[in-house]
Amino acid sequence: MNYKLSLLDAHAKKLYPLGDDFSGKSPQGTTLSVNNYYMEQDSRPFFGVSGEFHFSRMEPARWEDELIKMKLGGVNIVATYIFWNHHEETEGSFDFTGRRDLRRFVELCRKHGLYVILRSGPFDHGEVRNGGLPDWLYGKPFEVRRLSPGFLACVQRLYTEVAGQVKGLFFGDGGPIIGVQIDNEYMASSAPWEMTAGISNEWAFGGDEGEAYLLRLKELAWECGLRPVFYTCTGWGNAPTPDSMLPLWGGYAYRPWLFYSHKGEHPATEQYVYQDYHKNGIVCTDDFRPKYEPETRPYACCEMGGGMMCSYNYRFQLPYKSVDAMANVKLGSGCNFLGYYMYQGGSNPIGKNGQYLNESQVCKISYDYQAVLGEFGQVRESYKRTKLLHYFVRSFARELCSLPTVLPEGASSIDPNDTDTLRFAVRTDGRRGFLFVNNFQDHCTTHDRIEETVTLEMEGGPLTFSFGIAAEENCILPFHMDLDGIKLVQANAQPITRIERDGGGVYVFLVPKGMKGEFVFAEGAEVDGSNIFICPDGLTAEEFAVTQGEKQAKVLVLSRDMAEQMYIVDGGRLVFTTEALLEDETGLRLETMEPENTVYCYPADSLGGEHTVQGPLGEYRFVTENWQEGAVTVEQVGPSRYTLKLPENLMGGAKDVLLKIEYAGDIAHAFLNSRMISDNFHNGAPWEIGLRELAGELREEPMVIAITPLKEGANVKVESPMAGRLEEIGKSVAGLHRAELCPVYEIGLGR
Repeated sequence: MNYKLSLLDAHAKKLYPLGDDFSGKSPQGTTLSVNNYYMEQDSRPFFGVSGEFHFSRMEPARWEDELIKMKLGGVNIVATYIFWNHHEETEGSFDFTGRRDLRRFVELCRKHGLYVILRSGPFDHGEVRNGGLPDWLYGKPFEVRRLSPGFLACVQRLYTEVAGQVKGLFFGDGGPIIGVQIDNEYMASSAPWEMTAGISNEWAFGGDEGEAYLLRLKELAWECGLRPVFYTCTGWGNAPTPDSMLPLWGGYAYRPWLFYSHKGEHPATEQYVYQDYHKNGIVCTDDFRPKYEPETRPYACCEMGGGMMCSYNYRFQLPYKSVDAMANVKLGSGCNFLGYYMYQGGSNPIGKNGQYLNESQVCKISYDYQAVLGEFGQVRESYKRTKLLHYFVRSFARELCSLPTVLPEGASSIDPNDTDTLRFAVRTDGRRGFLFVNNFQDHCTTHDRIEETVTLEMEGGPLTFSFGIAAEENCILPFHMDLDGIKLVQANAQPITRIERDGGGVYVFLVPKGMKGEFVFAEGAEVDGSNIFICPDGLTAEEFAVTQGEKQAKVLVLSRDMAEQMYIVDGGRLVFTTEALLEDETGLRLETMEPENTVYCYPADSLGGEHTVQGPLGEYRFVTENWQEGAVTVEQVGPSRYTLKLPENLMGGAKDVLLKIEYAGDIAHAFLNSRMISDNFHNGAPWEIGLRELAGELREEPMVIAITPLKEGANVKVESPMAGRLEEIGKSVAGLHRAELCPVYEIGLGR
């Protein structure tokens, strides 16, 4: 198909600062501020990439390595809910110890150079019981989430306790906390009220006092000592958005809440259709209905679907390509601040009196969320794909952030079920920019696109992209991009980053699947006597130099598969591995389930020591002692109940051991010493439990697995990755098919 888009009227955005409510300065002199289109650090564009990580949903011994994974995944801001009922389960008795130790968590973020946004409540949601509001609040003579003296007094106590925990850790004090969210989804959404009967469909009060409520809580937060660079609030739904707060948006394509009362199929959503979120007067086809003029605030996100939990009535396996596809669409639609919910999965704590602190539609313990990083640190495909986008937006923030969106006519109203029309957008000032293309759609099957052309009408003549792109793939293609003074006219390849090597720049690109990599430079630039470089068939990694007079730039171009293995580490080096890479003051570490690993590096000698050269990369082999602690002994002790006896020396030198269970049934629960340690809503994927913290107990006691059968005649969602199949159960089904132990090794790679 041939598509055309005029850029003749495109021009740079009119930018202006948002003022004192959106700016701050550290004791070291670093400044942070927000203008009407993006954040700035020391007056330069700063592209925020936020990942949600709930500290109270993970054992603290795991925090640091997971934060390191986030940092190496390109995240630079950690957002975290402070669930009120995790800290003040009993009125007047606060707990900030162990997994509830907020201060320690924030200090670890500071150690690793990560900014923090505290989502301070009082209402949080997050699939927590009553949205995080403690049960005891409901026995008081006032309504929650209203401006009554009694409720405000309780909130003041909460804010005072939180402020005391993080005293000295705000940006203005030299700390990492830059933002504080006031309440969540006020007047936009709520949570099931868990004190009532589960069948009554009653919800916690959602609020009705508009901006006055948020502004009073903001004032209260400041008085109590919660003093960030800026305050944030929910943007979507009917939520109020005061001028002095930064509205944050999101997007979910997999929506369990539809099935709290709905029966049938999940519809395809509008989340993968490009919009223009920063243009006054524009009507979008999704839920973007701001109460302010869009051009007066940045379009920033805090809740893009980095995963999604299964609820009781909606079981599915999240397509991991959905995560970076949504990020691509948000970027192409004018977003200059990406934020994922969740980025890091976790496990709910159990209350002090044995109460489960979640809401009833989801698992009682597990909050894996099919997130970018799993409940026990598992690295998902979404981690590998999104980090390439994060490297791009952070490396090229100066080139990207000021560029407005230009859409072809009708682009924002494409029917989500229409997988024939090419979905594309451009961010440009009329002279240079990026072409965004998306070929993913939730709840639909897309197809490979073989011959597509997009012609951009520009001053100086038209520019035509001709390309193919695989099903479920997305890409960002540059035009008129400056490579150290050499003009890249256009490329059928996506920029990832620029690193400094030998006094010059190396630009790293990937070739999307289904596309033939090609680079076209301006006349006068040369790559082996031509201004065009075409990538070889079977591309893995190829390096070439382009020169123009005395100017030179190097380009490292990677296949999509190779690019997904790439990490940027200290000194601008590139390390390539299929496993999780960690970096701290001790050097580089590999977290892997394989005792033998091949690691590639750029430059080839980056890790020192013995290696072989494979094109532009160095190949290294790392081997550790194999874990040999045996198998699980499974004994059936009831119709759908089993005991699992694990090896006495379970860890055997491993960093962790994952128990993977394959079963048939409705819900499965794991118990140890009579307490629940994990649970799972069956969706066809293996159930995984990290055993590191449990190893001591497992020497003495077996684990008990209880499976609730799928009852005869039940209609239950147990869906394919496209979430499109309804199974009707013809008989009662429950059974444990397999239990396997999978060691997780840690291998030092040196510095």
